[in-house]
Amino acid sequence: MATILRNNETLTDVTSIKDFLQTKGILYESFATPQALDPLLSQKGLGDSEKEELLAGLEYRFDQLKKQYNYKARDLVVLHDEVPGITDILAKFDKLHFHTDEEVRYIVDGSGVFGFIIGGEKFEVHVGKGDFISIPQNTNHWFTLDAKMRIKAVRYFKDNSGWVPVYVDEKEALAI
Repeated sequence: MATILRNNETLTDVTSIKDFLQTKGILYESFATPQALDPLLSQKGLGDSEKEELLAGLEYRFDQLKKQYNYKARDLVVLHDEVPGITDILAKFDKLHFHTDEEVRYIVDGSGVFGFIIGGEKFEVHVGKGDFISIPQNTNHWFTLDAKMRIKAVRYFKDNSGWVPVYVDEKEALAI
């Protein structure tokens, strides 16, 4: 379950988390993952066929989200400390940026941190297994893995071309 850190305050209650994020335009839900997928989820890394097997096991969720939010595509990101070039991969997203399409993640294993600067307020959302987060287009944020250095996340897209990061100066974002 997610945790929010903001202004010397920690939010851990699901209702408080949903309410706070809603005021920022961010959708948060919590979805259980099917126990049948635990053997795949427990593996540190996955090959291409295992990734497809995991996505197939979550196809019901994609079908639901396509109907509800009009997503067109999805893929699976598997990151951990043994991924070649992991530092360079994380460096693309650990700086303040936005996308011209919404950024949607369903965390099916592991954990990480989304940071935000919205309306001049800086806060972090620590996500873990079962967390679903939808960040609206043009929302200033960053992402990094936490100390566990492991995450599996399904990414959902309406338009893959809108997912290129546009970097933002943090001082300017805080001044808003």
